[in-house]
Amino acid sequence: MLLDVQDMNVHIKTEEGDLHAVQNLSFSVDQGETLCIVGESGCGKSITALSLMGLLPKAARRSATTLRFDTLDLQRLSSSEARALRGGRMGMIFQEPMTALNPVLTVGRQMTDVLRAHRKVSRKAAEARAIEMLERVGIGNAAHRLKQYPHELSGGLRQRVVIAMALMSEPEVIIADEPTTALDVTIQAELLRLLADLQKSMGLALIMITHDLGLVSRIADRVLVMYAGQAIEYAPAREFFARPTHPYTKGLLDSVPHDGQPRMEPLPAIPGTVPSLVGEIPGCHFRDRCLYAAEACGTRQPLAPWRPDHLVRCGRLADLDANGWRKTA
Repeated sequence: MLLDVQDMNVHIKTEEGDLHAVQNLSFSVDQGETLCIVGESGCGKSITALSLMGLLPKAARRSATTLRFDTLDLQRLSSSEARALRGGRMGMIFQEPMTALNPVLTVGRQMTDVLRAHRKVSRKAAEARAIEMLERVGIGNAAHRLKQYPHELSGGLRQRVVIAMALMSEPEVIIADEPTTALDVTIQAELLRLLADLQKSMGLALIMITHDLGLVSRIADRVLVMYAGQAIEYAPAREFFARPTHPYTKGLLDSVPHDGQPRMEPLPAIPGTVPSLVGEIPGCHFRDRCLYAAEACGTRQPLAPWRPDHLVRCGRLADLDANGWRKTA
């Protein structure tokens, strides 16, 4: 097991009180595996990524029963050890390439600085490595691109540069936080194929944070669904799509257009909004939006086994039968 996370919590101090951004989150990732983390905006996906990379804001507090990368306890690393790991053995592709890149430094300067921070190499060797990685992510005339600034590149090229930077030090795991945001569908498809090819050739573990369930169906080995700071379903991808179980998961999948659906028919929507995470939420976090909520939903439930290797957080699992959920009166 390359990455092991058990009972991770992230609390952020605000003027209104503690915001419980991540609550008792557990998952693992093996070498070469792709884990997709899905859910609505504000459910804790990006905070989870920043927690793993040690990039949380100062007001945030992280704790966990286990937070281990390979043989390293991430909770016991010194600042220098964390910096060596971040960008070295663990890489991250950020959501917005224009803010991930420094606008006043050339592409080459940013890429070579990343490598030289983690490897004892000359600037000439670092530039050679940067050219190699730009070519590997499909950027032509790479030597010229090193001299350019981010604003001189298109959105697709900037995102390829961000991917190349994340791979400069040959990391073992890549965390990709919605890496295709704001890109057109053609560029999205190209970048996703690129990530899949790089993962296969380099043996990378990949944690993909996304809203795109179509993407998840194509690349995921396992799927983790988050809602209001909690994991509410966790399963192998094939099982997840064949037998989605939690009402929230079913709502997400029902809202995705599918073949054969009338073009003018409105897509189903989950009513209501994600609750505030400031303070404690009694019982199930989803119950105010759930069509199947019952008295049992007033108490907190663990992420419990439902089928082999398929975990669900729901107080009404005992009421689920072969015909699916039964609505309450």
